[in-house]
This record gives sequence, C-alpha cells and structure tokens, in this order.
Amino acid sequence: MGRRLLPLLLLPLCAVLGARGEAAAQPRDVTCAGRAATGPSRPAPRLQRVVVIVMENKSCGAVIGSPDAPYLNRLARQAAFASRSFALTKPSLPNYLGLTGGSTFGITSDCSDCPVRGTNLVDQLERARISWKAYMEGMPAPCFRGVQAGRYVKRHNPFAYYVDIASSRSRCRRVVPLTQLSADLARHALPRFVWISPDLCHDMHSCPVGDGDRFLAGLVPTLSRAVGARGAIVITWDEGVDHAGCCVHAAGGQIPTIVAGPAARAGARSFVAYDHYSLLRTIEDAFGLPHLRGAACPCTRPLSALLR
Repeated sequence: MGRRLLPLLLLPLCAVLGARGEAAAQPRDVTCAGRAATGPSRPAPRLQRVVVIVMENKSCGAVIGSPDAPYLNRLARQAAFASRSFALTKPSLPNYLGLTGGSTFGITSDCSDCPVRGTNLVDQLERARISWKAYMEGMPAPCFRGVQAGRYVKRHNPFAYYVDIASSRSRCRRVVPLTQLSADLARHALPRFVWISPDLCHDMHSCPVGDGDRFLAGLVPTLSRAVGARGAIVITWDEGVDHAGCCVHAAGGQIPTIVAGPAARAGARSFVAYDHYSLLRTIEDAFGLPHLRGAACPCTRPLSALLR
C-alpha cells in the first residue's frame, strides 16, 4: 500500500515544484538602473551569423518601460538585455564609426565630406572571407554617394565614409537599399554579417518611439528565423540624450542594447558596463577576428553574458 500511495503523495509536491520552476523561468522585468557590475572578460562565443540594427537618439529610459514600445520591452524581457550600455560620444557619425572601426577617427560632427582612411570591420571580414552586406532603408541605389535622399542620410551609413569601401565598386555594391533584404531572404542568401540602418522615421530619429517599435516588430521575427541556430541580432542606439558614460571611452549617454535571435541567452540581464567598442569586439570574437583599436582595450568587455 505504501508503494501505491507514494505517487499520490508526490503529486502535490511535484505540482508545487513545477509551479516554482515555471515562475522562475518567466522573464524578469528589465530596467535601466543598477550599479555597473564587473566580471571576467571572456571572449564572446563563435557565431554563424550576426545582424546589427542601429536605432537613433534615444536614452535607455525612453524605450525601456515606455508604453509606446511594447514589442521592444517584450523582446528585452524574453531575449537578452544590457542594462548598462553607453554610446561613445555625440553626435551620430562618430558612434557609427566607432561601431565599425573601433575609433571615432577624430571626427566630432555629422560631416558629409570627411573620408576615413583606416582598417575597418569590412576589411577584417573580407580578409577572413566572411560574407557581409549593409542594408540602408531609403537609399536610392547601391553605391549612392549623396548626403540625403528622402529619409535616408549618409551620416547613418558608416560604410560610405571609409575610402576603401566607397571607392571600390565591388565593395560599395554591398551597401544596398533595405528593399533588397526580402529578396536575399527569399533566396536564402543572407550574409554572415548584416548591418541595417532604418530610415529617419523608423530609427526613431524624427518619429516617435512607437514608429520604430512597430518597424522592428515586423522585421526582427523574420530575421530570427533566418539567422540560423548560431545567429544573433543586436539592436542598439547610436546615442542617448545626456553625456553619461563608462569604460574610459564612452560619454554619449546610456542607451538600450538588446540581443535577440537563437544565440541570445534567453532572459539574460547584464549589468556589466558596455559601449560601442564592446559590440565591435563581440562581432570580432564571433567571427574569430582580431580586435580593432578601442575594441582591443582591456577596458572593453564583449557582450559574452548575453550570448549562449
């Protein structure tokens, strides 16, 4: 009789433990507050594919906790979120260069005629024979050299500034309108490294947070299905509204940074201080590349805690 009763006695206990385990697995609330943590600077894991989406001009608190950004807040809870992420400086362009070159190259404005000479992420990717493409929403055509066309602006396209990309027909043809993304997805031809710059409305620069949230809600799930089991999607912002900073280099304001996709550590929260060089270092680690300039600083921590 004791053996027959044992399963019955265990049922309530299993129910309690199951409920506790289920509750513990639920995504926690995300916050932009909290003291910056320190920890070992282990390399980010190797990845098959990385997508970077750069949004515009919003501090962390303008997005996280905002009722106008339901999708991004849900994604931050369910995927991985960096609570202490910072831009390098102001205005936009130096941050875009930092993300792709490990330096602002002395540029302190949104200049349109300021060519940059120096090794960049594209040089590294091509040297390692890793495919790449940059998708610019609103860009009229590949290799477009204009300063603005509708809601496309050059200052949000760092690849247009690097001389060895802009002057090379074969390279600049990989900087294309965002409309080409759907064709590449349909052909299963998504490159291993993908950069996406939304237009001035969808990046939240000139339109409310809700416009960007809806844009990402339509884009990110599709990308998540396409990047593969070892693929990650990083959504970050170029700069915040203040001059908060970290990590020796950064003083461009606290920004949201979310890591989504199959390779994201679901529900992870990191309070380690990150800046744009942290993201560059993460990309380089993911593809087995050396670290460029600021990404090589011992003060720069990759987003390891947010990836599995």
